[in-house]
Amino acid sequence: MSASETLANAARRVDVLGVPMDLGADRRGVDMGPSAIRYARLHERMRAQGVNEIIDRGNLVVPDRDLAKVDQGDPKYLGLIQSVCNVLAEFVEQSVKDGAFPLVLGGDHSIAIGTLAGLRRARGEAPGLIWFDAHADINSPKTSPSGNVHGMPVYYAVESGDMNPKRSVLIGLRDVDPGEKATIRELGISAFTMTDIDRLGMEAVVARALEIAGTGSVHVSFDMDAIDPSEAPGVGTPVKGGITYREAHLALEEIAASGRIGSLEITEINPILDSENRTAILAVELILSALGKTIL
Repeated sequence: MSASETLANAARRVDVLGVPMDLGADRRGVDMGPSAIRYARLHERMRAQGVNEIIDRGNLVVPDRDLAKVDQGDPKYLGLIQSVCNVLAEFVEQSVKDGAFPLVLGGDHSIAIGTLAGLRRARGEAPGLIWFDAHADINSPKTSPSGNVHGMPVYYAVESGDMNPKRSVLIGLRDVDPGEKATIRELGISAFTMTDIDRLGMEAVVARALEIAGTGSVHVSFDMDAIDPSEAPGVGTPVKGGITYREAHLALEEIAASGRIGSLEITEINPILDSENRTAILAVELILSALGKTIL
């Protein structure tokens, strides 16, 4: 049975939801990420791959940051981000309970707070998690240099119990703050830096990640800045020396082939900084790989 057939049997449909959130970052533009991905022929290409039932729920309503009052006592816009994530969690929870495959389109990476909450509620426990990112996103309000919540979703997910550190893997790290390094060690979260990928190879890294994620369904959270900016220029916080085009596809192909991927989110696409929608087009290609597309 092919990976795509495995997905078709495991989920009767793909549920798409856009979360045009830019409250978690200083740089504007990632709120247009969901539109850029859809414009890159997301639905057409999924159908061509054999995904026959696609339900697109549109975009969540996200408050305009220009009209929002920043609470100086909390991380920037935390209350507004949490309110949007609560609605996102309801969507993800219902999608999983319906037997569907939730595909969440960001938006900045703070949306993962809602996605992980919904998955835990639906499954009764925190899912196995494979997190692709140039950054660890595990700063706390006390350790964050910027106060931006898109650098804190892993911290908040651990604090809420929506993420199990022992079943979570960070892949592609190359820009980690001092406080994050200490927290990763303290919690025992498995992390593979770009140096690890260079030494071990992506196939070995993903194989180990699937082991760490344990049995059952795996959630993939993919920040497009995990990929080298030469391939994905349209991101808000690019860092040189990232995952290559083929390494990214190999990773998602391997996860899909395991038959265990149950949900996916794509974050941090900034069309303002992109060139001819290259990053969103790549995101669609990666979504297809996650849904089981192979070369032959």
